[in-house]
Amino acid sequence: MPELPDVTVYIEALDRRLAGATLEGVRIANPFVLRTVEPSLAEVAGRRVAGLRRIGKRIVIALEGNLFIVIHLMIAGRFRWLAPGGKIPKKLGLAAFDFDTGTLLLTEAGSKRRASIHIVRGEETVRAIDRGGLEVLDTTLGPFRAALTSERHTLKRALTDPRLFSGIGNAYSDEILHRARLSPVQMTTNLADEEIARLFDAIQSTMREWIDRLRRETGDRFPENVTAFREEMAVHGRYGKPCPVCGAPVQRIVYSDNETNYCARCQTGGRLLADRALSRFLHEDWPKSIDEL
Repeated sequence: MPELPDVTVYIEALDRRLAGATLEGVRIANPFVLRTVEPSLAEVAGRRVAGLRRIGKRIVIALEGNLFIVIHLMIAGRFRWLAPGGKIPKKLGLAAFDFDTGTLLLTEAGSKRRASIHIVRGEETVRAIDRGGLEVLDTTLGPFRAALTSERHTLKRALTDPRLFSGIGNAYSDEILHRARLSPVQMTTNLADEEIARLFDAIQSTMREWIDRLRRETGDRFPENVTAFREEMAVHGRYGKPCPVCGAPVQRIVYSDNETNYCARCQTGGRLLADRALSRFLHEDWPKSIDEL
């Protein structure tokens, strides 16, 4: 799922192409993607772009007349930038936004259709979409500590909760926790002040470094290789590969459609966290430490 760094770079690329542009029309290839009926598609046609912004992991295109297009890419949604009137691909294409400067194509891989488009009227309606999470790059340690410890959760769950923190998902939470040298299952209410400060610094440095990296990779081009799995990442998506800090094999906890990646030596004092599927299968043969593994 595109997270804060990816969405930031998407918005910057869109702003260079859409500032002052006119939306000539919207073509919907999959009716499920459009989750609102009023205002209508006809009402947004012919309006100029007034600005772009991010709300959590959503991208908001503001149009003149107090209308807004809110797009959530979810896990597999992606954007492409095409020449005006660009064709919508049959398998992946969901919608095309035709501007006088070019066509913004919304695609989604896989069989599940989770990406969404909402067309709404008024700033108040847009603000209601915001889950209220703290903007982690615009805050200080005090408000961060208050949000983190406001509820008792594992660190992994807390970081990815949009009610607590804005824009952090499965991928970057793994990277943040590895940099902070903290276990993903550590409880938010059991942290020392030094650990909270370390986590705050890890969020700041991880997010800023990845935004800068993605900006350099993209340059003036449109972001085409947005992915949650990158070779430069320390642990996310790198199960079984060596940790770049200590060399131990990266571990995982698998749950539902996601998995958490971590380094046992760097983050859990060498202790292996129980993988829901594999540890149940192995029972007493499940290794308890990275050295035993």
